[in-house]
Amino acid sequence: MSMIPYFFGRRNNVFDPFSLDVFDPFDAFRSISESRPGSLSSETSALANTRIDWKETPEAHVFKADLPGLKKEEVKVEVEDGRVLQISGERSREKEEKNDMWHRVERSSGRFMRRFRLPEGARVDQVKAAMENGVLTVTVPKAEVKKPEVKAIDISG
Repeated sequence: MSMIPYFFGRRNNVFDPFSLDVFDPFDAFRSISESRPGSLSSETSALANTRIDWKETPEAHVFKADLPGLKKEEVKVEVEDGRVLQISGERSREKEEKNDMWHRVERSSGRFMRRFRLPEGARVDQVKAAMENGVLTVTVPKAEVKKPEVKAIDISG
């Protein structure tokens, strides 16, 4: 991870031009208040640190997200504006009993959303998503790249 802050948006990789994460200047303050049980900010910034891997193979773009404890019904995968992949979801807050005494609250609850601009040639009409053991895998096939046709020209003279 880079030690140089990126002020125009949070990115795992400085060279990732497709990530659409938004910079939150209050992120450091939020993490302090999240450690207190029952704080409102812990619910509003839920799963903000949802990590998603994006790899490109010769056939497709593959996204993998760790979403432990979520069911597939709690996750939504959409394509907006023809080329923006949006992965979102919500984790419900655990019920609190009056007799409960919390010592530490580190698991987040609430909503999350990540967006990625897909490159040209992505077949958004054939996107597939699967969830297994808390890992969401979204596969976006790539269009076949047509090789330019080469025609030999006879040289006269």
